[in-house]
Amino acid sequence: MYTLLEAQNLVERHLKTLKLPDAPAELYEPVKYILSIGGKRIRPALVLMSCDLFSGALESALNPAVAIEIFHNFTLMHDDIMDRSELRRGYPTVHIKYNENVAILSGDVMSILASRLINQSPGVVLHTVHEIFTRTAMEVCEGQQMDMNFEEKLTVTEEEYLRMIELKTAVLMAASLKMGAILGGASSKDAEDLYNFGRNLGIAFQLQDDLLDTYGDAGLVGKKTGTDIVDNKKTFLMVRALDIAGPEQKEELHRWLRKKEFDPEEKIKAVKSIFDALKIEQHAKEKIRAFYRIALEDLKSLNRQEERKKELFNFAEFLMNRQK
Repeated sequence: MYTLLEAQNLVERHLKTLKLPDAPAELYEPVKYILSIGGKRIRPALVLMSCDLFSGALESALNPAVAIEIFHNFTLMHDDIMDRSELRRGYPTVHIKYNENVAILSGDVMSILASRLINQSPGVVLHTVHEIFTRTAMEVCEGQQMDMNFEEKLTVTEEEYLRMIELKTAVLMAASLKMGAILGGASSKDAEDLYNFGRNLGIAFQLQDDLLDTYGDAGLVGKKTGTDIVDNKKTFLMVRALDIAGPEQKEELHRWLRKKEFDPEEKIKAVKSIFDALKIEQHAKEKIRAFYRIALEDLKSLNRQEERKKELFNFAEFLMNRQK
């Protein structure tokens, strides 16, 4: 069974064999740029690890795995435009380095390239793999739209928030595992069990991101904490706080959410003080543990020898113990 690192290295090597046209340079250079500035390659690695659970022949999974990585980076490129982000992985975002129109068009060509690579799946499973990919791509867009809608709302329910992160973040991790399983010859039930494992783990992963942004160690996280508070992001922490806050606390949170001009440090301190009073950090950790436990149960129910599943259990543990 491949380890996460071994699978990541396979993806990295295969990415480097990708032949992109040289012209027009304005279209393809940004694609090469965003694929060259790093990234953990977790999703494509999961395609390979999942395939390896059922078949040792990974050649047929390499192009679909790279397709997932290209699609993921396409979504990041467009998200950065929408969020007006200036940095991605410590480097200038594509729309900052080039310009916004270039970033939109280069992102478009990445989505088409991803679809082309998916279509290089073996014929016997091509329809199934393509259907998973296109459905997931649409769901990721739905999740992004929900996230943008939330920016205009003062109150978001926990159910709405969990659905949004399921679509925006978790389904791509889930689809990566399901596609890999199908490429490896898994049964429909085993592929679905892996999908559920990835979906629940993906939700736990995003909830942990929410937690780290406010309560993480800035030195370990690698960026300034509290940005979600400054940007009025409706994270799990804010959603839960608004749900359980008393009248005065809720009014203060609403005041900060409405405020257009403020000192960022003052806002972070004030909002975090309310979070602390409401024990929001504990609430978040409990929710993370709940989804993590469900994910592990999904993996346990998978019809594979425990030894074969060991690397996916290791991956889940690695994801939940990360500090950045």
